[in-house]
Amino acid sequence: MQISFEAVPAIFRVLAVFVLILIVIKRKWTLGNAFLLGTVCLGLIFFMSPFEILYSMVSVLKDVKSVSLAVVVTLILVLSSSLEKSNQMTRLLEKFRTLINRPQIGLLVFPALIGLLPMPGGAIFSAPIVKKLGEEHDFSNASLSYINYWFRHIWEYWWPLYPGILLTTTLAGIDLWHIVSCSLPITVVVVIFGFWPLRGFISYDKQNQFPVRPDLVGFVKEILPIAFVIIFGLSVGQLFSNITFLDELMISKESGLIIALTISIIWIWRQNSIPIKTCFEIMKQPELLKMVYLIVAILTFKAIIEDSRAIGLISEEMLRWNIPLLPIIMILPFLVGIVSGITIAFVGTTFPILVNLIISTNKVDLMLPFMVLGMVCGFIGVLISPLHLCLLLSNEYFKTTLVPVYNLMKVPIVSLFLITLGYFFVLSHLAA
Repeated sequence: MQISFEAVPAIFRVLAVFVLILIVIKRKWTLGNAFLLGTVCLGLIFFMSPFEILYSMVSVLKDVKSVSLAVVVTLILVLSSSLEKSNQMTRLLEKFRTLINRPQIGLLVFPALIGLLPMPGGAIFSAPIVKKLGEEHDFSNASLSYINYWFRHIWEYWWPLYPGILLTTTLAGIDLWHIVSCSLPITVVVVIFGFWPLRGFISYDKQNQFPVRPDLVGFVKEILPIAFVIIFGLSVGQLFSNITFLDELMISKESGLIIALTISIIWIWRQNSIPIKTCFEIMKQPELLKMVYLIVAILTFKAIIEDSRAIGLISEEMLRWNIPLLPIIMILPFLVGIVSGITIAFVGTTFPILVNLIISTNKVDLMLPFMVLGMVCGFIGVLISPLHLCLLLSNEYFKTTLVPVYNLMKVPIVSLFLITLGYFFVLSHLAA
């Protein structure tokens, strides 16, 4: 049996594990359980002993970087839930509405504002506001669903509060600020071409203005906890990474985010006088434990990928078969993204392999351009995935179907891919 397995190319063995993970996800397994199953199967088909598999899994729990990432993601979910439970997010939207005196422009801005916080199925949160703003204008149901869905996801390519970005920095060993600064222009592309299908509907008629007095002070007050996390958290994290003795104590860059998120959560609880009972309910949500479990499972999968020597075998096969790295960087994340409909799924399954392939082919200097390209290709798959929860919820709310929404997404999606591919070659040239 071992001889027959050894005869199977390593890349096919890994792809078989991918297929297994996607099958069990489709059968409603939790992502954490799916990754755990994939981890064990991966170790076994590369002939790791049960003890070796267990040792790799336990080593993840002792890694400061892994623990920090799990804590950060958990606190982000607590922050999002606290803003929702306290109605502060609703007040934030109301204050922001006073600053946008054209409701048709507000149609695009409100979903984007909601998108600043990573909430599962968050598109349903902005849907009532989009419907209210759009009900006086000649938008189809598909157009309203598209607006609510597309502009809800304009930040996910770089926004530091999204777990996919944080996980990418951990897996690829890239500085968070570097990936943020290089990926930020992608959002500009997404906004410009996302506007394209709506260009005949958005007008600037003065008669459509809201007769509401702008409340900039109120808006700043409501958004301050979020701004504090980004400004203070990332600044302190960068400071910690530059202090030698702190680095020796293994205090990671995520420490700044942990401190900032903790302060912001307590700030929100006190500012809104949230009862202690409600605070405990927020912290005891099953989703928090599931997310920690998922992060650990993904990092365990990464550890097995490395410890099983699968990447070395795949690299040898790629060189022997002359398979270019670039198509793999684009295709693998896209396929997992479209099948799973979840960003963290394609990052967790494909990026450990892509990172090690980049290293083994001596293209470490192009790590950042490759990661930006892989992130966009994977997220394009997520955007058009029929399993994406936000797309399903948005279509259900606006009583439309996939096909008309897909028709509106065609030009933005194709434009995003082509421009990102060109951007990759620009970044590669600058990094060379």
